[in-house]
Amino acid sequence: MRPSNYQLFDFLDFNTELNEGERLWRACRPLDISVEGSDVLVQVPFQQQENSNEIRPDIKVPQKILTLRLRAYGSAILRLTTAAGSAFREDSAMLERDPGLKVEPLSVDKQPGQWTVYDTQKLVRAVISFTEPEIDWWSDLQPAPDETIELRFYPDGEKEICLSAYDMFSPARHDAFALAYVERDNAVRRMTCAFHAKPDECFFGTGERFAKMDLSGRTLVLYNQDGQGVNNRRTYKNVPFYLSSEGYGLFLHTSAYAKFSLADHSTRSAQILVDEDCLDLFLIASSEPERILYNYRCLTGFPQMPPLWSFGTWMSRMTYYSEEEVKGICERLRSEEYPCDVIHLDTGWFETDWLCEWKFNTERFPDPPAFIRQLKEKGFRVSLWQLPYIAYNAAQYEEARENNYICKTKKKIQGASNFSVQDYAGTIDFTYDKATEWYKSLLRPLLEMGVVCIKTDFGEDIHMDAEYHSMSPEKLRNLYPLLYQKAAWEVTAEVNKEALIWARAGWAGCQRYPVHWGGDSACSWDGLAGSLKGGLHLGLSGFGFWSHDVPGFHGVPNFMNSVLPEDIYVRWTQFGVFSSHLRYHGSHKREPWHYPRIAPIIKKWLNLRYSLIPYILEQSLACTRSGFPLLRALYLHHPQDKICRHIDDQYYFGENMLVAPVMNSEGIRDVYLPEGEWVHFFSRKKHSGGRWIKAMEVPLDEMPVFVKAGSSIPLYPEKVSCTDEMDMDKVIREHF
Repeated sequence: MRPSNYQLFDFLDFNTELNEGERLWRACRPLDISVEGSDVLVQVPFQQQENSNEIRPDIKVPQKILTLRLRAYGSAILRLTTAAGSAFREDSAMLERDPGLKVEPLSVDKQPGQWTVYDTQKLVRAVISFTEPEIDWWSDLQPAPDETIELRFYPDGEKEICLSAYDMFSPARHDAFALAYVERDNAVRRMTCAFHAKPDECFFGTGERFAKMDLSGRTLVLYNQDGQGVNNRRTYKNVPFYLSSEGYGLFLHTSAYAKFSLADHSTRSAQILVDEDCLDLFLIASSEPERILYNYRCLTGFPQMPPLWSFGTWMSRMTYYSEEEVKGICERLRSEEYPCDVIHLDTGWFETDWLCEWKFNTERFPDPPAFIRQLKEKGFRVSLWQLPYIAYNAAQYEEARENNYICKTKKKIQGASNFSVQDYAGTIDFTYDKATEWYKSLLRPLLEMGVVCIKTDFGEDIHMDAEYHSMSPEKLRNLYPLLYQKAAWEVTAEVNKEALIWARAGWAGCQRYPVHWGGDSACSWDGLAGSLKGGLHLGLSGFGFWSHDVPGFHGVPNFMNSVLPEDIYVRWTQFGVFSSHLRYHGSHKREPWHYPRIAPIIKKWLNLRYSLIPYILEQSLACTRSGFPLLRALYLHHPQDKICRHIDDQYYFGENMLVAPVMNSEGIRDVYLPEGEWVHFFSRKKHSGGRWIKAMEVPLDEMPVFVKAGSSIPLYPEKVSCTDEMDMDKVIREHF
């Protein structure tokens, strides 16, 4: 459909013919305010509008009253909820509230012209205004604006966040609505609100967004899809949370289809739309972006600490097919002294190629427990691929169907990236506790053999024409990865007493179960740049640990068979060394000896990775206790530096290291050093910050990495073949 450039159609999703029976209802001035327990309740009338793009109240229709509930958590979070049909949700799978985050009782001071909401510290948390705009009458060519709602929120008692009450050209031409809903067949179908956006305001986050750092001027669809790469609008990991340069974050507590329009449909507003009858928002304020992310994690959960071995090298491709092949690769990794901790088996371990049945092929893997044990004795741990769909010809199909472990459906999931050679009969129903336990029973024997990690691939798509045990598919689709990954994490922790998964899809709360990787990137400079953009936005969405396929997943232009450029292999390896986790994976040859001219360079960088593990461990622990991710956009440390708000091709690696990957064959790039003193990690040359280093020449075996002057970096001083050989008593600290 062609865009109309009118908000009613392009954002609120009205049919341009206005013939589907939908009606817009706008909020008017509140009627009353009261206290219920610790909350404040505001009675808000809504007026139906005429069935027209010319926005006018239909005064023949009586108003309807909804309750706006205000609740404060601690000293920096304010929750706003208005529901037309759904009950107020005290909890959900997305929320994992920190025990220290208490509900702060609110009170009301009701004065003529203004109602003020206070907390127990006498800080103002919200103001409802009834003052009339100042008028100097000159003409009645245009009528006065219609009644609306004017609210100002102060999540921390200081930062003012205003509903966008008058975002319009004229009373009949609106570009945003402060608070409104769409009704059809006497039921609320969608709800919307808008907050005032300043002219130079920047926005970040919203999940793994393959986009420029500043998202202002974009309308983003929060609906998980198989991204099929990292250079398009689709994304595997949507998160209904954005971070504003104005010192606040907004979390939309939903799993329904939603949209954010961030100074796009109107440059004056940040707009929210959700396809359900409840609008549930958390506003979080602080002058420090990290504190906003910290409080977001206090609501939705903190990342758990990955085990030591996971920070070593992972070797994989699509795929290894036999015990003999895997053992040969492991022997060569050791004999040629490439440090490595994990071997990942993608689709090739199944009894039938591409058919996920959670069983080893016993011809190609005659004795899986012995195979896994023998690899472990040599310092290699085993990770396995699988997915959450059951095929018609899978061994588990009849059991799953008869016991309702999969959804009830007639249609199939199919498509190029969902392995269309298989027709999936159903999605495992994680809304059903018995189905969740059944899924765990499929993984448990593998974990008891010694498998350390389950790759929880897919999960962005589910059967949408289906019946699930306790949730509609419309509400489940975005939430599905959280339920799926939680189940895999829990059974891994139960058997192994430590846990890690390797996950692709995501939603709010998934950060609790690391690690997430960036999907099927192209082996190209575009793929490298898109991957980093996605990882930085994900880190600004509450996630702490994130990785990517080194050196990209698929070939260009031949998906399976294009030759991998050697310089991309090296540059992506360097990027991987300074990432949360380092995994080689892709459509064909990934082992370094297939590229003999650059193999010595790769070995040097892998040895550096292991020397950095003490620093990575130190910084990872901080990620589990703060709002910081391991890969940090420069904005997190320099929110007042307007240059940093736009840089998406370099990042902080932990607290003290600044990394600038090279993303071209010329080996030249500009590097921005923020305010302060910096020391080049390799040459130890000192640089003053607050400036650009233009056209830096970077030979293929080098990379721009800078350390904050005065930092003490823990390093491992000896070469090792795997983390099992590391004695942390030997760690040294180098001072820069």
